[in-house]
Amino acid sequence: MNTRTASAPQPFRSQPMPRQKVGATEWELAAVEAARGRFDLLSLWATEDAVLMALRQVESGLTDVLSYPLAAGVFPSVAAQHPAAQRLERAIHDLYGHRAEAAPDTRAWLDHGRWGIAAPLGAATPGPALPPYEFLPVEGESLHQVAVGPVHAGIIEPGHFRFTAQGEAVVRLEARLGYTHKGVDALMRGASLARGAELAGRVSGDSALAYAWAYAQAAESALGAEVPARALYLRTIMAELERLANHLGDIGAICNDAAMAMMLAQCGVLREAVLRAADAAFGHRFLRDRIVPGGVTHDLDARGISTIAGLAARLRSRFPACVALYDGTPSLLGRTVSTGTLAPELARHFGAGGPVGRASGRDFDTRRDCAYAPYDDLTFNVPRRADGDVNARIWIRIREVEQSLALIEQCIARLPEGPVFAAPAAAGEPREGLGLVEGFRGDVLVWLALAADGSITRCHLRDPSWFQWPLLEAVIEGNIIADFPLCNKSFNCSYSGHDL
Repeated sequence: MNTRTASAPQPFRSQPMPRQKVGATEWELAAVEAARGRFDLLSLWATEDAVLMALRQVESGLTDVLSYPLAAGVFPSVAAQHPAAQRLERAIHDLYGHRAEAAPDTRAWLDHGRWGIAAPLGAATPGPALPPYEFLPVEGESLHQVAVGPVHAGIIEPGHFRFTAQGEAVVRLEARLGYTHKGVDALMRGASLARGAELAGRVSGDSALAYAWAYAQAAESALGAEVPARALYLRTIMAELERLANHLGDIGAICNDAAMAMMLAQCGVLREAVLRAADAAFGHRFLRDRIVPGGVTHDLDARGISTIAGLAARLRSRFPACVALYDGTPSLLGRTVSTGTLAPELARHFGAGGPVGRASGRDFDTRRDCAYAPYDDLTFNVPRRADGDVNARIWIRIREVEQSLALIEQCIARLPEGPVFAAPAAAGEPREGLGLVEGFRGDVLVWLALAADGSITRCHLRDPSWFQWPLLEAVIEGNIIADFPLCNKSFNCSYSGHDL
């Protein structure tokens, strides 16, 4: 475990984030350095006339947005050097028609052949019928395939999982996603700043607050807006409530897939307590539309402060019993220990964030390593393990629940007086900004381009699941099919956040 106070906020959140135009040589060099681990690939996306790549220098923590101007819709493939970019490149082709030269995988990703048009964010011309999706081949003796989804038994989002197994052992898993694509990128084009905030908060329902905050950061940096101090502390309280609710739900759900329904029930009670407290204090169980560019829409009165403080006390009293139940049940540990192990090198190579990355040794948390106010003035621990199995991912969540409670208590104790909203002033010229927030799954990124009149010309939103879904395919190999639900729940990747 690494304990320290967060560093000062990075400049990209306090000022516009102009892109750096580069040529093919610089673009390809950046891809090579990302593959070598010098840079973290934060995201890869496109506009009509360029492809953009956000990178974070691992050593310095500085962040850059590179822009490669397109010639005839072709750009050098990043995935040819750095596999973490592969699905982002495929999505760029589906949405814009731009082609990654020498790309290792040119199959459609978000496009399932149901749109009827090609490159809907580009020319929007009628498109040819797509060929049937070809899953990657697997060779060997006594292999059989098991197809799961896209429709599942539970009330969950759709996704298809194609298992190739030898007996009960999984030889390969390949996921097919994109079923929840809803055109958020297209909906953002031409939207007002306020409408953009509503759309961002609806990308992935369980991360409504994280997306809204990342979007607000991007807008505030683009416009050079100052946010009242009280609003920043209220944002943090809400963010940690969202993290609490999701971590408690995940801990219970993982254990339930190992037939430990008692853990699901106990954690479910605590999760419900968090949601009710959020509703009582801020007017919405999932904190939707609570954060907007310039501040927050709901203040916290004395009754709300008492509600949140009471919740923290209740969780501190009740949660240790859940932890003891988990840690004291050998049959449950027998299912989680050594199951679905993610190698630290893979976690680092794909820039896995959140509990998935930290359970496999990747020491990264946006709240600390790309710090933003008021986390730069708060003290907290970033839990980390190296074993990388389902058990490790549960324990990271357990420790993060404890840290969220401490952060909420600090914010309540330090909550400043003053306004909670200051309307950002129009820039009168095109501006671009970048936001990066630590959601419960990991870092949520938003890049925003505004026209001179303040309307949105382009908004790119990247869920941490983009870099985690491929790793889920890796960790199930060698495990039995019956352990896939455990591995899947311990990752808890977002379908909606990924498919946009």
